[in-house]
Amino acid sequence: MAQTAYSYRADKTVPGFDDSRPIIVFDGHCVLCSAWIGFVLKHDHQKQFRFILAQSELGEALYAHYGLKSEDYDTNLLVESGHVREKSDGTLAMFSALGWPWKLMSIFRIIPTPLRDSIYSLIARNRIGWFGAQEICYLPTPDVKARFL
Repeated sequence: MAQTAYSYRADKTVPGFDDSRPIIVFDGHCVLCSAWIGFVLKHDHQKQFRFILAQSELGEALYAHYGLKSEDYDTNLLVESGHVREKSDGTLAMFSALGWPWKLMSIFRIIPTPLRDSIYSLIARNRIGWFGAQEICYLPTPDVKARFL
């Protein structure tokens, strides 16, 4: 998945978007993923993160650009400074950006990435069965709607 910074800008299949702040691309049908976005919204006191539904034209294009299967959205994406992070690396970076006490989750970086990603993938594969799915994609409330692309 190694790409040069901002490689999606040169990809004609990726619609242009404002990437000046970190963006989380997430599965809007997944209850767990939507709950995660609710958690981030609640704890992102600096309002640094913005969000894209994976099911949107832009979300689909970003998944395709990074060679990921869009039909199952098995990872959230963190697009930051032109680079993308996925799986446990992306999640730990999100926790770190939320500040104290959430940045303490960075301690899990001591676990080798393959093991962390295996656990992440296990949860991702089973997330719909364990937590459920919603028929309608995540709908932001009016007070946070501006943070969604």
